Amino acid sequence: MANTSNSASAQEPQKRGLFKRKPKEEKANKEPGRLKQIAQVFKMTRSHDPSVVWWMALVFLGVVAVGLVVGLLVNNWVTLLLISIPIGLLLAMIVLSRKAETAAFAQIEGRQGAAGAAMSVLKRGWNIKEEPIAVSPRTQDLVFMAIGRAGVVLVTEGPTGRVKTLVDAERRRMSRVLPDVPIHVINAGSGEGQTKLGDVAKKMKKLPKKLNKTEVHTIDRRLNALGTGKLPVPKGIDPMRARPDRRATRGR
Repeated sequence: MANTSNSASAQEPQKRGLFKRKPKEEKANKEPGRLKQIAQVFKMTRSHDPSVVWWMALVFLGVVAVGLVVGLLVNNWVTLLLISIPIGLLLAMIVLSRKAETAAFAQIEGRQGAAGAAMSVLKRGWNIKEEPIAVSPRTQDLVFMAIGRAGVVLVTEGPTGRVKTLVDAERRRMSRVLPDVPIHVINAGSGEGQTKLGDVAKKMKKLPKKLNKTEVHTIDRRLNALGTGKLPVPKGIDPMRARPDRRATRGR
């Protein structure tokens, strides 16, 4: 009996050890809560565009005012006010989301890998290659690729005239194994005739859908088998780090 009690008492500290509180270091590594995330997005957006405060306030107060007026007209202003407040908050958050997306792209504009980052906001229906498929070692112009129901989309980074040679070479190489697949080219940038970073994903979504899901997977496998044939990515280019904060673009 003594041995049993001694072994039980020896196991109790071990059991208590299983229920120890997490150290402060682990708590510090936790992701911030939803409200803290919104506050961070708001600060980032306001530093880029101070007018976001007035736009959010205007939208919220406008919705509440309309709800209050309608409530007075129907002699039920309390109910309409309670309904209009959450609607006003929702619309204000949508304004913050749009402004945050613009601010996020403004932060990465001009950085290497920004064109690839502009594609990263796309999710469903697109297979996006995170690294450039073609790199000019002399000029460091880049070509990124995405595969979707619209076909193959090549997004360039660099002056349109200069990067054309790089793009044409990729198109010829892909056309040999994908003769009937549409290959679109989007020149990302702020120059004349180029597509702004914030509009790259929108332009890709508007491309006509020519393929089904099975064909998209088949094209992806063919291009993987073909290989990109790209040169090593130059130092300083990290498309993952250049990627805009997704929470910021969604207003979360």
